[in-house]
Amino acid sequence: MNLKFYRIRKVAKLPVRAHKADVGMDIFYCPTHHKESAFSIPRNSSRVIPTGLKVEVPEGYMLEIKNKSGIASMRQLLVGACVIDPGYDGEIYINLHNLGHDTQIIEPGEKIAQAVLVPVIHCGIQEVFEDTLNKGGQRGDGGFGSTGRW
Repeated sequence: MNLKFYRIRKVAKLPVRAHKADVGMDIFYCPTHHKESAFSIPRNSSRVIPTGLKVEVPEGYMLEIKNKSGIASMRQLLVGACVIDPGYDGEIYINLHNLGHDTQIIEPGEKIAQAVLVPVIHCGIQEVFEDTLNKGGQRGDGGFGSTGRW
């Protein structure tokens, strides 16, 4: 299967995989105007960054935008909630959060995230009127660290 991408701006870079077996496709920053250059993300803030790309996501899939491990660990830049649904026909924007202590500068053409094509199972939604959900399971209602460390 091939994903179809359209470059909104000629300077936009198509996604690439650094290695043939990589799951994620690297996504790059593309300025909206040719006069723009670097993109600044101050500490403790978020910015929505353009890619210059549109994509056609097939029915039954979503394109999920994920962190790049190096960017996340070395620059403390994390991707916000980014799911691209089938039928979305606008430009792909990446929501980046700077959790670090320093302002981060993103240069045109720089990798900012990765995209993963994920199959989706559509389900119905049913309300129940008595709480019998998962009763008798071993886990119970423990969460957020309830199984302890290591």
